[in-house]
Amino acid sequence: MQKLIISVATIAGLFSATVLAAIPANARPTYIDTEISVAAAGGYDVVSYFSGDGVPVKGEAKFTVRYDGADYHFLSAKNAAAFRQSPARFAPQYGGHCAWAMSRGSLAPGDPTFYKVVNGKLFLNFNKQVQTTWLGDIAGFVGKADTAWPKIPDDAKFGG
Repeated sequence: MQKLIISVATIAGLFSATVLAAIPANARPTYIDTEISVAAAGGYDVVSYFSGDGVPVKGEAKFTVRYDGADYHFLSAKNAAAFRQSPARFAPQYGGHCAWAMSRGSLAPGDPTFYKVVNGKLFLNFNKQVQTTWLGDIAGFVGKADTAWPKIPDDAKFGG
């Protein structure tokens, strides 16, 4: 874990303290910023990134689906059903952690307002500055992140 703390230290001062929700032992680490929402992806309806004009909208707790140890909120029963049928299609990559940080082998918060859908997959970034860097070499960063993600322990938590 020392590697995690060192590699995240450069961005740690840029955001307020966040907490990961409790994660069952059999789930991959899903990022949840409990200061913003009790749901994954900041409570945004992850299906909305792929439909309509592609602009994400907040979901509602009454349309909740549990996936990979986290609750996802949806704007409608239709979107919840679409997610339930194919959750891996809509869930953010790397458990909603920042795609750029994951390319460096680290967990960092993914902000659902800094996103990009690439090849049918949803990627979140930490902030606009990080996203600008990530957009400069999406394929390279995704390749590195795809290699790093399976090596992250299932019970890993950001910052510790």
